[in-house]
Amino acid sequence: MAQRKHLDDFLRGRIIGRLEWGRTQLEVSEELGIAQSVISRLWQRFQDDGNVSRCYSTGRPRVTTPNEDRYLAVTDKRNRRSTASDLSRQLSSATGTTVSRQTVYRRLGHIGLYARRPVRCVPLTATDCRLRLAWSREHALWTPQQWSCVMFSDESRFSLQSDSRLTFIWRAPGTRYHQENTIERHRYGGAGWLVWGGIILGSRTDLHVQSVM
Repeated sequence: MAQRKHLDDFLRGRIIGRLEWGRTQLEVSEELGIAQSVISRLWQRFQDDGNVSRCYSTGRPRVTTPNEDRYLAVTDKRNRRSTASDLSRQLSSATGTTVSRQTVYRRLGHIGLYARRPVRCVPLTATDCRLRLAWSREHALWTPQQWSCVMFSDESRFSLQSDSRLTFIWRAPGTRYHQENTIERHRYGGAGWLVWGGIILGSRTDLHVQSVM
């Protein structure tokens, strides 16, 4: 039987870093050439004890009580844009218990809340929503032949500057596009690239890329 190959701490850190920035386990598996099952176990262990290194001991006693865990959960749900540091300070102020950011990540992870970047979307008024719903209902029964005469196009702008307003929210899996997990934004600032393309039944346009200031 072949000897099992262990991941070094540097590679473990790369895996956790990608997952914390919102990459899926499958994407990380394909990028680094590591079995998804290995990545899944490593991520679960990080959620449990905040450690990516190989451990040979039974670990430390749990630093928080069940009541303190519930306090973290309730406080987070009241303001899901709170950072782990914010929650740690609030817990210390309320109970006298001091915990690390990693402990906050673990406790919230146990109830299915993870720090993720919110989805950015164009603000929609009540009229916008009403008109879009009406349009969808009018075309719900269209045939493929009718849709073959329609082209759908979209554009995205990618900024070359870092986003100083980068924020994270705590959300559960499967709730990415819920309204409370989005940030409305009209435009990007600074130089970047504008990418445009269109699709039609059975075909698509060329991808157009344009530099913008």
